[in-house]
Amino acid sequence: MTDRISIPEYCLVLLIGPSGSGKSSFARKYFKDTEIVSSDDCRAMVCDDDSSLEATSDAFELVHYIAEKRLKARRLTVIDATNVKPEDRRQYVTLAKKYHALVAAFVFFTDEKICHERNLNRPNRDFGPHVVRNHIRSLKRGFKGIQRKEGIKFVHTFDTPEEVDALKTIERSPLWPDKREETGPFDIIGDIHGCAGEAEALLEKLGYTVEFDGEPGLRSYNVTPPKGRRALFLGDLVDRGPRSPDVLRLVKSMIESESALCIMGNHENKLLRKLNGRNVQLTHGLADTVEQFEQQPDGFADEMQKFIDGLISHYVFDNGKLVIAHAGLREDMQNRSSGKVRSFAMYGDTTGEIDDFGLPVRADWAAEYRGRAKVVYGHTPVPEAEWVNGTICIDTGCVFGGKLTALRYPELELVDVPAEKTYYEPVKPLVKEITDQSRDPMAIRLSDVQGKRVVETKHGGRVTINEAHAAGALETMSRFAVDPRWLIYLPPTMSPSETSKEDGWLERPEEAFAYYRGQGVERAICEEKHMGSRAVIVVCKDEVAAKKRFGAHAGSGVIYTRTGRPFFGIEMQEQVLQRVRNALSRAGYWDEFATDWFCLDAEIMPWSAKAQILLERQYAPVAASAKLGLGTAAEALKQANQRGVDVKNLLDATEKRLSKVEEYTDAYRHYIWPVNSIEDLRIAPFHLMAAEGQTFLDQPHPWHMEKLAKLSFDDDPVMMATAWRIVDLGDELAVKDAIAWWEDLTFRGGEGMVVKPEQFVVRCKKGLVQPAVKCRGKEYLRLIYGPDYDTSGHLERLRQRGLGRKRSMAVREFALGAEALQRFVDHQPLARTHEAVFGVLALELEPVDPRL
Repeated sequence: MTDRISIPEYCLVLLIGPSGSGKSSFARKYFKDTEIVSSDDCRAMVCDDDSSLEATSDAFELVHYIAEKRLKARRLTVIDATNVKPEDRRQYVTLAKKYHALVAAFVFFTDEKICHERNLNRPNRDFGPHVVRNHIRSLKRGFKGIQRKEGIKFVHTFDTPEEVDALKTIERSPLWPDKREETGPFDIIGDIHGCAGEAEALLEKLGYTVEFDGEPGLRSYNVTPPKGRRALFLGDLVDRGPRSPDVLRLVKSMIESESALCIMGNHENKLLRKLNGRNVQLTHGLADTVEQFEQQPDGFADEMQKFIDGLISHYVFDNGKLVIAHAGLREDMQNRSSGKVRSFAMYGDTTGEIDDFGLPVRADWAAEYRGRAKVVYGHTPVPEAEWVNGTICIDTGCVFGGKLTALRYPELELVDVPAEKTYYEPVKPLVKEITDQSRDPMAIRLSDVQGKRVVETKHGGRVTINEAHAAGALETMSRFAVDPRWLIYLPPTMSPSETSKEDGWLERPEEAFAYYRGQGVERAICEEKHMGSRAVIVVCKDEVAAKKRFGAHAGSGVIYTRTGRPFFGIEMQEQVLQRVRNALSRAGYWDEFATDWFCLDAEIMPWSAKAQILLERQYAPVAASAKLGLGTAAEALKQANQRGVDVKNLLDATEKRLSKVEEYTDAYRHYIWPVNSIEDLRIAPFHLMAAEGQTFLDQPHPWHMEKLAKLSFDDDPVMMATAWRIVDLGDELAVKDAIAWWEDLTFRGGEGMVVKPEQFVVRCKKGLVQPAVKCRGKEYLRLIYGPDYDTSGHLERLRQRGLGRKRSMAVREFALGAEALQRFVDHQPLARTHEAVFGVLALELEPVDPRL
């Protein structure tokens, strides 16, 4: 008897035994209700009778369906049925293999009499004892080959009820690859292939202290890692290079000192078969390794045979965010166990074809990858390590004269050392392969964005995207947007402040300050609101950087509107990008931030540069028709008044309305001027959103304003700084000064100001605080609501406007935009970046008053 049993935490559990043997009671004691798939329960679901034989076929179809859905989601699943015949069990073993799950069985050889007595005490179990007798016969007849023939790895038997009662605990053991609790930091090292000198140099460059004794080829090692770091080796330690035994000793010693882990490569697998006495061909550098082994001391081969035999297919780290596998690994294979998983991890996937060099053609699994985990792998040498959909191959062909590369995690920094020489001539030139366009890893697929979606965001939790709105966003992207490879961020909409209670005013700063004070915000920043058009500027250091990071076929950046549409024509865009690039160079930001691209959130003026059609078709016609109509009416009323008709009140009202139209015209003229060249533009960036490997949402707004002010130079009027000030919301004098500043801005024709918390992201008990609130001046609001909006009747009506939907949209769009940017800098699959970007576009289709 045993009181403790261990099973894999992810597996398919089969309960096997005759009716009445205690399977269901056992299941309820040791497993969650949601983990148990009971044939009796499924009978009841389909026909309201858990003993109906007529429902057997439908019931087991439902059992199979539920089990498949659970295994697909990597959930432990318990099949509670008799399962006494091999053919009954076979379908579940096949299902487990499909989803790379191990199979465990609990087998109950309960005495026939006990089973029969239990059935007599159960409702709807009035069948004769022959049923249990047949169950037991079938079980005994087919049990002998349950492990060897059926492939059920873990089998636990109970011969008596006492043995069942003696069991106290069923432990769930993580699978061998499961290192999710280890979060790093790590140094992931690519294929070494016997290049021990380069491995030593790379470790030292990474900050490891490498001590050794003995001549090259016969060395022993003592390696001390930097504090807290651990090395992860991607396999292919051996073959082709000059010192495979040294590499094995190096890695083995680091594993034994717990400063490293290593996975199995295909070359280790072949060497292991050779060491196990198998007949293998001495090709692809294995002959060199065998020759080097012959020069080693006695016992070395046996020692390495045991070491290599202990290597596993892959590891999963950092709560599932990082996967390492020698040849990569699809999402549906990660942290699962099967022969197919092991084979894929070691050899990758192939098309079945042979290329001109006699090598198998690799299937481009990375182009289709959409997983949440970053996958770091090697196996197929590449000239440069590049991210593709959240995966990166860091085998840079050291043994072929390339370099040995490591990826630092979570920094995502690549570190490499050049090969000392070409040790082995490659069969195939070490060049980047051209991916077939039909499998372009940067392409968007309809399934990535179609239908209702729920997007998980760091700052805003789950954001639901309506199916109809998603379809509209797809149309916008397909017909109007810039090349989606550039579309890494969309800014959120912005809500106005609450309605002012002061006579003659719709918006004032007092309400904006009160809102933030009520959310627990102590300090706010006030930024001048430029009357231009919102723009996102993605600028690269050069076209080489643009092609490498964004996969761009042409250009060195892009400028687009807050709905993803091109801001300029190609010629003007390149001129503006060059001006921004020059400013970044003069400020020294390429080096300071160690990046070759930036994403900026900016305002581009004049408003007419992007809104000329709006001016021509809306604002100017309103002014012209109002002047004509009201002017004619005023003239007629004057003449009538001169004739003695009592129309003075009507004349005064008409002349007042006419004066409002003049104010309306003056208001929009502030924001237009001719643009004949780039020198007529003004660009005011206010958020430094991201650069390679980092977003800047953790920096307070004053940091952004100070950094971006350094892009403005006296000899370049195009790039301009934005006026701003910090306000202590608890300081009454500081608040009054900020209000006076706003009044002065708007009196001089300015649009108004934007009020934000000092910190970029602020949460309260109810969720995200509004990232920004705009407070627009009286004359600017005349453009939005009409020339006579501030007359008493109109103003009272406008004060009833509701801000709830607009504010909900603002925080959801903010969360999605931040999520998109974070996913991009984290090198997640581009499809996951676009999931969030599409979400912003979709939310823009929600019905909200456009004047807010």
